[in-house]
Amino acid sequence: MLKTLDNYQLRKIKLMKSIAIIGASGYTGAQITSLINADSNLSVQGLYVSENSLDKGRKLADLYPTYSHMAYTLSPLTDEAKQQIVDQADGVVLATEHSVSLELAAWFYKKGLAVFDLSGAYRFADVAQYPKWYGFEHTYPEVLAEAVYGLAEWNSDKIKQTRMIAVAGCYPTASLTALKPLKPFLTEMYPVINAVSGVTGAGRKAQLHTNFCEVSLTPYGVLGHRHQPEIATHLGQEVIFTPHLGNFKRGILATITVQLKPGTTEADIEKAYSVYDCSPIVTVKHNMFPKVDDVVHTPNCHLGWKFDANSGYLVVASAIDNLMKGAASQGLQCIKIHFGV
Repeated sequence: MLKTLDNYQLRKIKLMKSIAIIGASGYTGAQITSLINADSNLSVQGLYVSENSLDKGRKLADLYPTYSHMAYTLSPLTDEAKQQIVDQADGVVLATEHSVSLELAAWFYKKGLAVFDLSGAYRFADVAQYPKWYGFEHTYPEVLAEAVYGLAEWNSDKIKQTRMIAVAGCYPTASLTALKPLKPFLTEMYPVINAVSGVTGAGRKAQLHTNFCEVSLTPYGVLGHRHQPEIATHLGQEVIFTPHLGNFKRGILATITVQLKPGTTEADIEKAYSVYDCSPIVTVKHNMFPKVDDVVHTPNCHLGWKFDANSGYLVVASAIDNLMKGAASQGLQCIKIHFGV
């Protein structure tokens, strides 16, 4: 019977799945390496950086002493290394720039691997969005057509069925987890999302505005941030989204104000959020609001809400770790959902 299955199907039924991580020197790449390394159903096939990276040949533990328990070395992504990934791995994680992921995701997908892309290169189904928000033309519409948005709690069935998973962005994960249960009750008034992220959201590359001495709470990307259309697309409704840079390392707190339809009650809201009752990751509390420290270094999302029946306005706050539920641990969720481990 097994002889009738193709190579990908054979790999999928193996007990332990082997995952390659490309872009492993960055915060998110290192974080998902640690998560995969700790999972008994998964193994790390290898860690890779670009051929011109200054980190090639270095040990991950030299960059991140907190990972001293892992002995992985960062290898350059040569043509030989890419073929080795195809031969040995079941899936590949791309913790790379959007334009880099665009090419690599298509290449590995066409070679038969499951691709878990942590960039924004495959999050929009509409190719017209990419020049506007990411500055490049999407040249792989046939692969994009197979991509599923990796918001794990909402798209698990589709994640199982495709080999091209575009893991949701960090701000969109916090916002959509809070808003999607409320969709039947939203009015035409745009939800207003004010969200603050720690500086690790800007990546590991040195930049003046994320230097410790320069960081002060401030809005950025006002009325023009690429995560606004991502949230709107996957919510099915326009939103007003204002991100802020906070003077802390990691975490996101999104405070969202929405107007609900006349007649909506607290019981309706509680029932809507009951969609998360069986989730070990999402916690919802009425009249109690989360803080970033509740979720840092965890895969969890904490939601807190309060409703004013007189005005019809609801305020919901969503807290996640931007490197975990906003990237690496949600990537791990998608891997485990897809492979059924």
